[in-house]
Amino acid sequence: MRVTGSLGCILKRVGSLTKKYSNLPDSYIKRSVEQVDYTAPDMIQYLPYQRKKKAQFFRFGKHRPWTQEFLKENPLGEKKTPIITEPIRDWSVFKGDRVEILVGRDKGKQGIVSQVIEERNWVIVAGRNWKYDVVGKTETYAGTYVREEEPLLVTTEVALVDPSDNKTTNILWRFTEDGEKVRVSARTGRVLPLPASAEETYDYKLRSAYLEGDKDTRKDVAEQVTFQPTLQTFEMDIMRSMGIKETRIPKKTFWY
Repeated sequence: MRVTGSLGCILKRVGSLTKKYSNLPDSYIKRSVEQVDYTAPDMIQYLPYQRKKKAQFFRFGKHRPWTQEFLKENPLGEKKTPIITEPIRDWSVFKGDRVEILVGRDKGKQGIVSQVIEERNWVIVAGRNWKYDVVGKTETYAGTYVREEEPLLVTTEVALVDPSDNKTTNILWRFTEDGEKVRVSARTGRVLPLPASAEETYDYKLRSAYLEGDKDTRKDVAEQVTFQPTLQTFEMDIMRSMGIKETRIPKKTFWY
């Protein structure tokens, strides 16, 4: 992901797979991530102004950008060294894929991807590349040891496994005759479909298994176009629809 200097580019740094997994609006993610350390007083002698933490000083880690753990890793006012991440045009490894680890003590072992962190080109493999972390340690308590998987670089530290022969392969993206974009094994030429876990979000495991609730907007309703643009303001449109006519004469105003 490209490191930029404006807060408006935070959403560009948040990976598309992360936003898809969250199933949250972009406006909510931006509002939960941004940090404001100064706001001008709401008085007539002050212009509306906010000083926000710049996007390149946010350090993305294993926690989701809208969580409290992410805010603890990026406290207000602290500027961390920017991390340059290699851009990946076509992401090829998804949650649920079987990969083989190429480095470390688990080199040569295979595992299932349990989380994708697109902001840092990381994947976490379940039960692999783990270490012990001490939690709750104090002066009088030794703490609890918790085993936690560490991330691996998707570019150099893992390789996707072809399910036809359980051997590693490079990935090519190709188009079928129907125009569908699919993953293809560069070694065997077989199509590698996306795993079912790639559809998982906070709201459902599978899109087809999700049951709509009373507060959900149905698909047929969401696809309806009910707004017709006109050369009117919102207030004028409401007045027209309610049959209200403006009879007041505005006073003259002067600008110096």
